[in-house]
Amino acid sequence: MKYRRIGDVKVSAIGLGAMPLSLPGRPDRERAIATIHAALDVGITLIDTADAYTTDADGPGHNEILVAEALRGRPEEVLVATKGGLLYRDGGPWDRNGTPAHLKRAARESRARLGVDAIGLYQFHRPDPGVPYEDSIGAIRELVDEGVIRMAGISNVTVAQIALADHVLGGRLVSVQNQFSPAYRSSQGELDYCVDHEIAFLPWSPLGGIGRGDEVFAAGSVFTEVALELDVSPQRVALAWELSLGHCVVPIPGASRPATVTDSAGAAELVLSGDQKARLSAP
Repeated sequence: MKYRRIGDVKVSAIGLGAMPLSLPGRPDRERAIATIHAALDVGITLIDTADAYTTDADGPGHNEILVAEALRGRPEEVLVATKGGLLYRDGGPWDRNGTPAHLKRAARESRARLGVDAIGLYQFHRPDPGVPYEDSIGAIRELVDEGVIRMAGISNVTVAQIALADHVLGGRLVSVQNQFSPAYRSSQGELDYCVDHEIAFLPWSPLGGIGRGDEVFAAGSVFTEVALELDVSPQRVALAWELSLGHCVVPIPGASRPATVTDSAGAAELVLSGDQKARLSAP
C-alpha cells in the first residue's frame, strides 16, 4: 500500500468510508466488522466516520461505536477521522448545527464513543448558514488547543471557506472533505487549492455515490475502456485517476462488503499511462 500524509500523519493512499455500514440498508454487524477488518488487512490506515452516520432509532454515533469495536485489539496504527455539525434525520434532509456549543459537546461525545484520549482528525461536517463560519471554526480551534482533537479539517466547503478556516486555525487546517468523483467534478477548484497549499483533499463518494456510478462505469464509458486495458475494475481505475490528480488526494470510498474494500485498495498500486490519464480527465 502506498502512503500519503494528513498533517503530520502518514496514511494509506486509499481510505475507508464507513458510512454505508450504519445507514438504512446497512449490512449486519458481523459483515460490517468484517469489512473494516478487511480494510486493515489490505493496509488501509484511514477510516472516515461521523456522529451523523446512524439512524433515528440508533441515535448519534452508531458508526463511531462500530468503528471503535472493529479496531479494538488490532495492533495497526489507524487514523480515525470523524465529523460533527450534522444531525441525521430519517427520510429527510439532515439538519445542521454549527454552533460552538454543539460542536464542542459533539466532539467530546465522539471522543468517548471512539474510546480515545484525543480524536485523530475532527472535521466540521457542513457549514451552518445560521452561524458565522468563523464562529464554528473558532470552536474547532479551541478543541485543538484543549487537546480534545489532534488535527482539524472541514467538509463541503468553497475555496473561500478553506482559506478562512485555515486563517482562523492559525495555519493548522490539515484536510478538506468534499464530494468529488468522475460524475461530480465541481470541486476541482477546491482540490487544486488543497494541492497548492499542502492540505489533504479527501473526496467523498469518489465512485459517484448512490445512483451515479452506473453511468460512469457503464459499458463503453472511458473508465470501463481503461479498465479493460488494465484488466481491473472500472472502480479501481476511477480511484487511481483521482490519486493522479494531486499528491494530497486521498479518496475514501464507501464499502459494505470485504470484497469491495479489497478491490478499492488496489487502486493505490495501479499505474495509469499519460494517455489514460488524459482520456479519463476529459470532460
